[in-house]
Amino acid sequence: MDRVCREAEELGIYFIVLSGGEPTVRMKDIVKLAERHKNQVFLLFTNGTLIDEEMVKEVKRVGNITFAISINGFKENNDAIRGEGTFDKIVKAMDLMRENGVLFGYSATYTRANVEEISSDEFIDMMIDKGAYFAWYFTYIPIGRDPDVKFMVTPKQRKYMYERINYIRATKELFAIDFWNDGEFSGGCIAGGRRYLHINAAGEVEPCAFIHYSNVNINEVSLKEALQSPIMKAYRKRQPFNQNMLRPCPLIDNPEKLLEIVEESGAKHTEASEASHIKNLYNDLRVVADSWGEVADDIWEKKVNLSIHQSDEAQ
Repeated sequence: MDRVCREAEELGIYFIVLSGGEPTVRMKDIVKLAERHKNQVFLLFTNGTLIDEEMVKEVKRVGNITFAISINGFKENNDAIRGEGTFDKIVKAMDLMRENGVLFGYSATYTRANVEEISSDEFIDMMIDKGAYFAWYFTYIPIGRDPDVKFMVTPKQRKYMYERINYIRATKELFAIDFWNDGEFSGGCIAGGRRYLHINAAGEVEPCAFIHYSNVNINEVSLKEALQSPIMKAYRKRQPFNQNMLRPCPLIDNPEKLLEIVEESGAKHTEASEASHIKNLYNDLRVVADSWGEVADDIWEKKVNLSIHQSDEAQ
């Protein structure tokens, strides 16, 4: 990790995300890393259950570590997913950080079942009251051991979240980010080394935390060399994957692109289960992508026409 950080800095990268598993089980090592790399910001996606007073004091001391605490709704729905008592531990951790002036936010995954709850005014206001400054929203993606497209939001729900995130940014004292629906602000997908890449626990360098394919291992190559691996090149030459920035992803919005990338690059699938390989999910994802595409194209066309109209008026 120390080497990766040094090589990242040589490339002008100063924002490193650590996720898991649970990164705070290695907190002493992360603090050492933060001390060695003072110009870096380390963002930890965490379940929040191990954050105690001692950890908060250390994080405040080093000054370049921040947390995104995973939460899936109010107590009942959160604990149904994350385990009984988790919500109370999260709240306690948030109180500790707020009282000590430690910057933090939260991370929420929206599914077909909880999309309204985790984007509601009541939930957002509770997070702000607890001291959260930012929020990462992720839509459910069918990857991992038991991928299931039935958990994915409907096109109507994804449109709802698109509108809600913009509403939150406009009306709440909280900076909310939607990893998929905010493609219009990043020029589409940021992964594949364009602005972001992922290194998994085994050291395999992947385009994205949700795109589990790789040609190289960071234990055998430099970060710069990894950026030139076949899958990264195949990925970047296709970006943006869609001219509609509300359809940025090669997995859930343009699955044909991911299939092309994997086949062209010869990258290996890095997950243990073949169930989440694009070739096995392709037909289901094609339906999801086409359904959202109809809604997204309508939104995008109206935005483009409005922009043209405003430009004409200005002239």
